[in-house]
Amino acid sequence: MARSVGGGWWRSRKTLVGLGLGQLVSLLVTATGFASSELSRRGINVPTAQSLLNYVLLGVVYGSILLYRRKSLQMKWYYYLVLALVDVEANYLVVKAYQYTSLTSVMLLDCWAIPAVIFLTWMFLKTNYRFRKYSGVAICVSGLVLVVFSDVHAGDRAGGTSPVKGDILVIAGATLYAISNVSEEFLVKVGDRVELMGMLGLFGAIISACQISIFERNEIKSIQWSVGAVVPFIGFAVAMFMFYSLVPILLKISGSTMLNLSLLTSDMWAILIRLFAYHEKVDWMYYVAFGAVAIGLVIYSGDSNSDDGRRGQVAEATDVEGKLPDDEEAAVHPKCQGAASSGIRKFDDGNGPYHALSNEELS
Repeated sequence: MARSVGGGWWRSRKTLVGLGLGQLVSLLVTATGFASSELSRRGINVPTAQSLLNYVLLGVVYGSILLYRRKSLQMKWYYYLVLALVDVEANYLVVKAYQYTSLTSVMLLDCWAIPAVIFLTWMFLKTNYRFRKYSGVAICVSGLVLVVFSDVHAGDRAGGTSPVKGDILVIAGATLYAISNVSEEFLVKVGDRVELMGMLGLFGAIISACQISIFERNEIKSIQWSVGAVVPFIGFAVAMFMFYSLVPILLKISGSTMLNLSLLTSDMWAILIRLFAYHEKVDWMYYVAFGAVAIGLVIYSGDSNSDDGRRGQVAEATDVEGKLPDDEEAAVHPKCQGAASSGIRKFDDGNGPYHALSNEELS
């Protein structure tokens, strides 16, 4: 009995910590969106350069830890190279979208990562989902359709020069986030988080630098640097670095349900910023779309509530024994038992911004 009570107290404490971390991650996602939107408003359109500093920070901080350990890599280096390429281009597409559409649209359309992750895990890992999860995704997608339709209907009032083009860029970026996160979750489970962050930072910085030298040299030279330009530029990188660093911790503490519901509130913060900071009008369809996305994510995540109590034990067993979780959300088909050699595993969290590292089932 005493052990049961202690376990209940520990789970309650972990829930509170998860709630706090979840809102911090949500605010970080919103901060990256706000910084990108502000840079775009100032005519600074260098999406790859924005992400470069984040990768440099990841490489320096986590790479230093790797060098201090003096251990060989647990995974093949080319897995991290491919992951970094996908992650860089995902960030590029989403940041580029701020030139064409509104902050609110970008935040809501990030939810496309959820059905994308489900499709990838169903296709490659043979993961089966219950009808309730498909229902939640369907409702969520209906909200995405409303966002696009709202931008078509609102035109210039949507807060961008070409809202539909921006929406397409966000959906493409969210799809790449899903691919990145599926591989990333696998590497975290079978490998090492510090190694993942360090190598992602190293290759991400190299790829970003090459891309900048080819596509963004003239744009960088033409920038009139000022305090108003430097602050959001650096703020974006710092927020992204914190997002990439915190998401794996949140996943270990609270699992995908808490992450998804936490990231959902980033849409609320985005709407508040658009209303009070930019003094822009928000089309009424945004509120309907947000409601649909919220309901869809609650239905989808609610199906996992019964598994939350054992997620912590599964995570601990994974760390100690190197085994994969065996619940419905992370079930691996027998044919995929050798996936450790191919760098692919089911990721039920879809997450960027933050995200970051995040964006597993990003809302």
